[in-house]
Amino acid sequence: MTCCNSRRKPEWLKIKLPKGQSSTEVLNIVRKHNLHTICTSGMCPNQGECWGNRTATFMIGGDVCTRSCKFCNVKTGRPAPLDPAEPENIANSVKLLGLKHAVITSVDRDDLADLGAAHWVKVIEAVKRVNPETTMEVLIPDFQGRRELVQQVIEVRPEVISHNLETVRELSDGVRSRAKYDTSLQVIRQVSESGIVSKSGIMLGLGETREQILRTMDDLLAVGCKVMTIGQYLQPSEANLEVKEYVTPETFQEYERIGLEKGFRYVESGPLVRSSYHAEKHVR
Repeated sequence: MTCCNSRRKPEWLKIKLPKGQSSTEVLNIVRKHNLHTICTSGMCPNQGECWGNRTATFMIGGDVCTRSCKFCNVKTGRPAPLDPAEPENIANSVKLLGLKHAVITSVDRDDLADLGAAHWVKVIEAVKRVNPETTMEVLIPDFQGRRELVQQVIEVRPEVISHNLETVRELSDGVRSRAKYDTSLQVIRQVSESGIVSKSGIMLGLGETREQILRTMDDLLAVGCKVMTIGQYLQPSEANLEVKEYVTPETFQEYERIGLEKGFRYVESGPLVRSSYHAEKHVR
């Protein structure tokens, strides 16, 4: 795999900072309604582009996660109780932003008896009620592999349900906290079998090999995954895993071509790609 020195970011990884009237309006709406976005909590490199286009990925369940994945910048610890006003706040914010396609994710809430599934249902239902013309992608946790909880989300029928593998099987246990590779595949299979568009994503630059990446594609296709995203891992802080390599744009393009040839309906692959990047295209 082509790469360059992991301690120096190459030119193609320059990040555009949020600017302009649209970015300011999005930020003001997020603050006014006490919302959390993965755009800021996850230090997303596409924040400038997405906010400039009046889009944002909402993060529900608070801004503190019960897991401590070694790649993630979201705070970890004991979360506050769920905000009962959050479903309506999210729904009204989608309307204020005029979103044609909304993306929603969440922290893991292993502290709750239902792991946050009922709250997910309330948010999706509220967004649909207030924004009947808006399509929706939800990026869900694994719910510890509990099928009945995944089914609750399926039954309210968002257009796309995404669950990220994050990395290849061989690196999964060292990169993710509590989550298991095969449990994630089980979640994606359940979504696929429901007829809803299933989606997953991985990061490159953690030490994976080409062969492992291709096997991961095959694993996803075997469980009916329709959409795959592939992006470059960027170390958000000194406490997180170090970058092993920076993969070139040409290599990402190659993986996109291979993925499409293997049978994915859509592959979003590039150094700055994140799971919600260009998500409005994936609903098709």
